Amino acid sequence: MDASIWRLRANHDAFREDGGMLTSGSTIVLATDAWRPQVSGVVRTWESVLSVLEGRGYQTEVLCPTDHRRTIPLPRYPEIRLAPWPFGAVAKRLDALRPNAVHIATEGPIGIATRRWCLRRGVPFTTSYHTKLAEYAQAYTKLPLRVGYGLLKKFHGPASATLVPTPTIRDELVTRGFKDINVWTRGVDHDTFRVYPEHEREKFGTGPIFLYAGRLAVEKNLDAFLQLDLPGTKVLVGDGPHRKKLERKYPDAVFTGYRYGDDLARAYASGDCFVFPSLTDTFGVVMIEAMACGLPVAAFPVTGPIDVVQDGVSGIVNEDLQAACLQAVELPQAGVLEHARTFTWERTTDILLETLVAIP
Repeated sequence: MDASIWRLRANHDAFREDGGMLTSGSTIVLATDAWRPQVSGVVRTWESVLSVLEGRGYQTEVLCPTDHRRTIPLPRYPEIRLAPWPFGAVAKRLDALRPNAVHIATEGPIGIATRRWCLRRGVPFTTSYHTKLAEYAQAYTKLPLRVGYGLLKKFHGPASATLVPTPTIRDELVTRGFKDINVWTRGVDHDTFRVYPEHEREKFGTGPIFLYAGRLAVEKNLDAFLQLDLPGTKVLVGDGPHRKKLERKYPDAVFTGYRYGDDLARAYASGDCFVFPSLTDTFGVVMIEAMACGLPVAAFPVTGPIDVVQDGVSGIVNEDLQAACLQAVELPQAGVLEHARTFTWERTTDILLETLVAIP
């Protein structure tokens, strides 16, 4: 461990001993490479949490790619823009803000620049782990998993704590040698995502309606859903680089494009079963949004669903996705809604505040 990390740890420990804490009015900086206009679970999580923080009187500042004059597209995902070499601009902004706490949400250029600023000044910071980047890097570039996880462990190592979405992810990272891992669940806006009366629901086609919502990308494993021999209609709410290929391959499926807010909630509530075929998501906020609208979830028994879905109550997790779909659609809605109510953005924000470290 180099001298800057030792200094950071000493500052953190001294602060904890003094019993300092963040209070209403404190400035909290979020450094993230994923931000509007991107549409993703990461963006939705932070939009919701920052809204709660601001409602409690905290000052929030976001360091993101749109702050910079020049951005470049992420290979294979041109809708995701990154800020190349943002070190000087990020340092200047942080110096001016003089934040009371810093949280780094992503491992991209903005996150790396913010991490360097913190280490050079001995400033404690926290991080979060949203995406299985090592697995994606292996799939797209053949980078060995041990190398990918080695880089991630180096990135998160100096953090006072790293927030992860589920106990399963925590256990996986601890097994790989990560330290100071805290579970940080997700929430749902129950005012927006709710059950709609029959006359307000959309008519997507013949029922039952098996619905997916999210990015239409290769890593979402959507073929596993669209290839199933299911009754009724398959609906995909969202967009992404894989959409045109899927539309050509599955002409009987309904593609709606992205929906937001009440329009998204109405789409969920117009379905009969939410199908989540991903094998790599770390949580899947869309699952709890769907459950809050009364939809049971059908998914594989993998990271994300095994922690989010109450099997046999709010959905079915099964290696046979078709069987999961046919069983899930028969589940009573009352159990689905009861489980969904355990997820709130207020609780998500509480955990973040408990984890953040005030700058001495």
